[in-house]
Amino acid sequence: MVAAFGMIVPSEVLAIPARGCLNIHASLLPRWRGAAPIQRAILAGDPRTGITIMRMDAGLDTGPALLQRPVEIGARETSAALTSRLAELGAECIVEALDALDRLVPRPQEARLATYASKVEKAEARIDWTRTNIEIDRQVRAFNPSPGAETRIPGDALKVWQAEPVDGHGAPGAVLQAASTALVVACGTGALRLEVVQRAGGKRMAAAAFLQGRALRAGQILGETAPADPPKASL
Repeated sequence: MVAAFGMIVPSEVLAIPARGCLNIHASLLPRWRGAAPIQRAILAGDPRTGITIMRMDAGLDTGPALLQRPVEIGARETSAALTSRLAELGAECIVEALDALDRLVPRPQEARLATYASKVEKAEARIDWTRTNIEIDRQVRAFNPSPGAETRIPGDALKVWQAEPVDGHGAPGAVLQAASTALVVACGTGALRLEVVQRAGGKRMAAAAFLQGRALRAGQILGETAPADPPKASL
């Protein structure tokens, strides 16, 4: 049995067990075959995902399914939270599958319905403020805990760990509100209220606490084009 195993098992190994090798996969195959099914499901806005117990073959998550259990994806759920839930469900499913292994009927996957969950690249974590607030919110949740959605403030990088879509309008990346109670940034459509952030080299903190030690003002632009802080005057 394998779970989150990042390699193709050689055919000569798959042939050893009399009843085959089993894989615990964190999606409802054939959707999201591959390395990052949880992150890709959240990024795509899927309403549900689940666990598939499959009999392995020489392909990448292409073997027949023995057992599947769906779960709903919460509206505010992160990859960290969903991974934890699916880990518990996967453990329950593999025990159930082993107990009924001789009675389960393998179901071939429909290849035409297959999607591929490619490995998450660090470059994907950069926030593109021209996208909608819904899409950026999914990015924040999908990349928590790793690699963390990231933008730039003047002169520094800023990780965004928790956010919420809100109404708002302005140039993409423009700070709409930077008060003690809220940090709101305009998106291509709508706006995003940043709730938990982390400056490079610092700790995660509530946006309100971050603003106490970092002056941002309405109208400043976040993102790759954010200007550096002006040099401090010297005596």
